[in-house]
Amino acid sequence: MQPVLADSVKLTENGVLILDRRQFPFERNWVLCRTAEEVARAIEDMVTQSSGPYFAVLFAMVLKARTLEGLPFETARAQLAETARMLENTRRTNNALRKATKVVLDHVDAAQDITHALGGAEEGDRRYRAKSQALGEHTANLLPADATVMTHCWADLYLTETVKAAQAQGKRLKFFCTETRPYLQGARLTAETLIEMGVDTTLITDGMGAAVLQSGQVDALVTAADRVTMDGHVVNKVGTLGLAVAAHAFGVPFHAQVQAPDLLAPTTEHVEIEYRDGSEVLQVLGRPSATPRVKGHYPAFDVTPPRFVTTVVTDRGVFDAGALDKYYEGEQR
Repeated sequence: MQPVLADSVKLTENGVLILDRRQFPFERNWVLCRTAEEVARAIEDMVTQSSGPYFAVLFAMVLKARTLEGLPFETARAQLAETARMLENTRRTNNALRKATKVVLDHVDAAQDITHALGGAEEGDRRYRAKSQALGEHTANLLPADATVMTHCWADLYLTETVKAAQAQGKRLKFFCTETRPYLQGARLTAETLIEMGVDTTLITDGMGAAVLQSGQVDALVTAADRVTMDGHVVNKVGTLGLAVAAHAFGVPFHAQVQAPDLLAPTTEHVEIEYRDGSEVLQVLGRPSATPRVKGHYPAFDVTPPRFVTTVVTDRGVFDAGALDKYYEGEQR
């Protein structure tokens, strides 16, 4: 069964259709973005998250390219590049958006034809899904036959491909999902998708993670990573650091999933951590959860040092966090 969220961004003749993850699974509404600017606002407003913005950016580039047909190539190319920069700035911590714009621009440049943006987006879509599938298989290989996994936030295709691979191997997985405040991605997205896939799933609040890791019930902590620096720091949804430290303390391996460590981020100094409006932590799903007289603080991501990371799982296999250069062995940089 294909989970609903595995195909939640679609390119149509009228625009980009995005499943509104802020309301899922209670409501399954699609937002139609007719311009690249509307896609950018949808990403900033958290209509889509995790790998959703990657696909949204691919298709937003196509929307922009459609408006540029008939212009001289150099003029059209410059305007498309400007749109790319605008889209990349919607979520600055994750480098996937830069990869999305690059694959589209590369196809346009190779053909010297703005209409080839569509081919670039299609290639970017195929590439991401193939890498996620490979990454999922490598992760499944690390898990015991009857594994209980803790995860944090919504790992999207990384998670679904891991589950598919484990099921194909005859492994029986159970999951503990953190709720992931303040947008509850773990409660709404992860838990719902795992249930759709027939996986035994238990939801815990964010504050319960260390206690459950201490209990001995968990075989592995597995999360996505929005970014992994070349020196092995894992940047992911805030809360990952606390779980990784607890997992280390209680002897539970932490496997961080990323398609590739980022050559443009040798250290954490090269990664901008996004800070969102603190008022977002004062509510849950649009309802106040605290007095408006109190201040909120919301770093959207945290950074886990490599000493707390057991392995970094990529599309090319499993690497020690201190040896990520091996991912690129044999490549010209």
